[in-house]
Amino acid sequence: MVSTEYERRIAARFATFDQDGNGYIDREDFNAAAKALLAEFDVAARSDKGQALYAGAEAFWQGMAGIADRDGDQRITREEFVTGAVKRLRDNPDRFAEIARPFLHAALAVADPDADGHATLTDTARVLRVFHVPADIARTTATALDTDGDGRIGESEVIPAFARYFTVPE
Repeated sequence: MVSTEYERRIAARFATFDQDGNGYIDREDFNAAAKALLAEFDVAARSDKGQALYAGAEAFWQGMAGIADRDGDQRITREEFVTGAVKRLRDNPDRFAEIARPFLHAALAVADPDADGHATLTDTARVLRVFHVPADIARTTATALDTDGDGRIGESEVIPAFARYFTVPE
């Protein structure tokens, strides 16, 4: 039972990971996210960027499963997700950031048109739309992520924001 406002917000964020909407998060959800991102940017799965994204997705899945899959069935239920986030990550968002870092690094590389380590605001919004964020919210979020106002999003901006989104109630 989700009892606090914080837990309700974290539970709502579960859908970000449950790509197929079947009520749990598993390895296939992470692979589906990687596949969709590669398709959006027309990057081959067998390319260096594609392989890095799949490896990052697997690392992210392993980290999430290690934190949240309490019964060891290789699936994370909404309750396990909330418990994992609340009990293990709320006080240590940096840990969540480190779990997500390989995937986020590779996702930025896929969305980085000139390989300078940064994605444009437009390409960042495209990434968010792949993960089912409505277009208007994706644009607003991409702009908000650009903390230095240079029109580009880098890993130093994405990773802390991602960790806050999943571990901080505001």
